[in-house]
Amino acid sequence: MNSSPWSSSSLISHPSISLSLSLPIPPSLSLSDCSGQDEQFSLVFTVTSFMNNFLTLPNGFIFDRFGTMATRLLGICLYTTGTLMVAFSSSALSMLLFPALSFIAVGGILFLITNIQVGNLFGSHRSTIITLYNGAFDSSSAVFLIIKVMHEGGVSLRSSFLILSVCSVIHLLRTFFLMPNTHIPYPLPEGFTYGVSPGKSNSYNVEESEKTPAETDDMPLQPDDGQQSEDSGKVASFRSCVQSGFFLWHLVWLSVMQLRHYLFIGTLNPMLNRLADNDSALVSQYTNAFAFTQLCGVLCAPWNGLIMDRHKGKPLAPGETDKEADLRSSSLSLFLTSLQCLLFSICASSPLLPLQYLTFILQVLNRSFLYGGNAAFVSIAFPGVHFGKLYGLVMSLSAVVSLLQYPCFALVKGALGGDPFYVNIALTLLTLLAFIHPINIFYHCRKLTNQREDMAGGAAITLAEAKM
Repeated sequence: MNSSPWSSSSLISHPSISLSLSLPIPPSLSLSDCSGQDEQFSLVFTVTSFMNNFLTLPNGFIFDRFGTMATRLLGICLYTTGTLMVAFSSSALSMLLFPALSFIAVGGILFLITNIQVGNLFGSHRSTIITLYNGAFDSSSAVFLIIKVMHEGGVSLRSSFLILSVCSVIHLLRTFFLMPNTHIPYPLPEGFTYGVSPGKSNSYNVEESEKTPAETDDMPLQPDDGQQSEDSGKVASFRSCVQSGFFLWHLVWLSVMQLRHYLFIGTLNPMLNRLADNDSALVSQYTNAFAFTQLCGVLCAPWNGLIMDRHKGKPLAPGETDKEADLRSSSLSLFLTSLQCLLFSICASSPLLPLQYLTFILQVLNRSFLYGGNAAFVSIAFPGVHFGKLYGLVMSLSAVVSLLQYPCFALVKGALGGDPFYVNIALTLLTLLAFIHPINIFYHCRKLTNQREDMAGGAAITLAEAKM
């Protein structure tokens, strides 16, 4: 191992911060092997990924309360501070990586939260745009892969991150000239404008919009709390949304699959070493294959959006609302995501090394469906006025559940002697819980359909009796 403080290359793959670059390592970790470095990188990954997901909740409150501009300005400040800290870090200041990468990750999720609402501008392609943004966020490692290649070609890490810092000017220009001050409502009201419009304001109060009876199909479609709110012409409260069955099963759906992905990433390198009999060249080949598949999230995510938008433009059933049609369409997407995770987990549990190529493909496909479908479902099933809070809450709670990966790591490393087979089997069985969510939605939509048909049949009978 080279003792240069800039020589180590670390691949960190995560849906919110994917890094492939050379990072400064303290001289004390310049050992004859890379175990010390790997532990430090794993710790950076742990802190950053947890902070990113857990802080999505306060970030969501900020977005709902203060709107797009304030949220994006905060994100720009955090992102720029993080890139500058990396730019001026060194082997002596390697601890700067902990706050720096956390700032970059949290700033990035603030950008994502404000960008998701752009899907509201596209009507029949709303879910496709939302999943596309999540896919682009998922493939953000491409930027850091370019930085790594440039660094190996002689461009200093400091220069690369200074360039990234300067690029914040682009975010500022978009924030001030191409985004609204508050929110982009759904559905779009007549005369709504955003960005630079001479003589017109680009602000809009989505909260007041959703308090009108015309927007009551933004309720969570729950028989108890949601229906009562819909009948009274009021938007469902944040508390009723959190206590609804849709939110709770959606949390389970996201948490079990996210935990499966985290454990796979955390045990990937030792798993490959074991299956390849510690052949470093063969392990490097599979690691590179995994790294490049991670860049394909932006290509996979829109497929999920197309599935969720497949009903748009078709006539609604008598008495059916747009919200109910969106929810019915989302059940197939959620089911396919659960099925992908089950297949991915089965392949990941297999001791066959060549099968891991298929595992990598299923992993990136499922991950892009998972996070894109998560954002799209929250925007469909609940009022837009609560989107930031609910999206942040489900991400934060799933981050807490993901902490179970560390007892799993300890179990694999200790009692199981480094073989994660039994843990993989247990997690594969756990992923079966994810199927409850789409099945619940399917039966709920079918129940609503039966209710409409019964009401229509009752009305027809009454009319016939009246004519007699």
